[in-house]
Amino acid sequence: MSNFTLHGIVPPVVTPLTKDYQVDEKSLRKVIRHLIDGGVHGLFLLGSTSECVFLNAKQRAEVISIALDEAAGKVPSVCGTMDPTTDRVIDNAKQAKALGVDGLVVTSQFYTRSSQNETIDHFSMIQDAVNLPILAYDIPVCTNLKLSRETLREMYDRKLICAVKDSSGDIENMRMLGLDFANEPDFAILSGSETVVDYALLGGAHGNVPGLGNVDPAGYVRLYNAARAGDWVAARKEQERLIRLFQIVFQGVPHTSPNASGVGGFKTAMHLMGLIEHRHMSRPNRVLPDAAVAKVKEILIAAGLL
Repeated sequence: MSNFTLHGIVPPVVTPLTKDYQVDEKSLRKVIRHLIDGGVHGLFLLGSTSECVFLNAKQRAEVISIALDEAAGKVPSVCGTMDPTTDRVIDNAKQAKALGVDGLVVTSQFYTRSSQNETIDHFSMIQDAVNLPILAYDIPVCTNLKLSRETLREMYDRKLICAVKDSSGDIENMRMLGLDFANEPDFAILSGSETVVDYALLGGAHGNVPGLGNVDPAGYVRLYNAARAGDWVAARKEQERLIRLFQIVFQGVPHTSPNASGVGGFKTAMHLMGLIEHRHMSRPNRVLPDAAVAKVKEILIAAGLL
């Protein structure tokens, strides 16, 4: 696993849907080209922004196959395997491995309550069954379990994981995690927040997994490059521009849930930009109302994307 490293901007790829809620191959290929042309350093297929838990096994396989074919090995790819139970995750992981992904993304179990020790067992069973590099996905808002620093360290020491995507919103904990792994160059810490990327990189993170990167991948790459060059003034300026663009995620509330407003905001922006044919999400998530679409358009114009 030490030979596989992730860094830089690795967006969780939006899954475009046809009118009848199937994977839209033409639009997905356009999205992959948009991301690679924007300079991203990797692709995260079937993440939360990808609406992964709404997709059945056939649809997941289609997303992976289409994306990998279009990417043609230009950047590494990791694939989400999210499901409530260990055996179902193993099935997803085996499918992803057979289709050719470079690594897996695994959360703790969800719906059923779990412990830190059971979570370590969960990761161990998946690694034993599939033997691919695993990125631990810390997203307690969806799993009801925060991956502790001790758990991450034990899983790393046991060679179960090679990286973590921190979507916990706890930047103080992520900063301490950076110190925990300061002497482990083969372990990557990736922030899942779109709005504090400059802070995370200054604190030692190796990259970012921004859903908003589907809309403006080049902006996040500029931010990353400025930070890596030590130009923190330029990094802050780009981050603040992206924060203004990030306001698209709030426009659907209260018509939609916050989650649907977020993914719906991304899809609406991408539809307006001509990247995807349809902007609806998986059922029962509502599309953004017309007033919200108009506001998203205003924000895109102000950001220089329309």
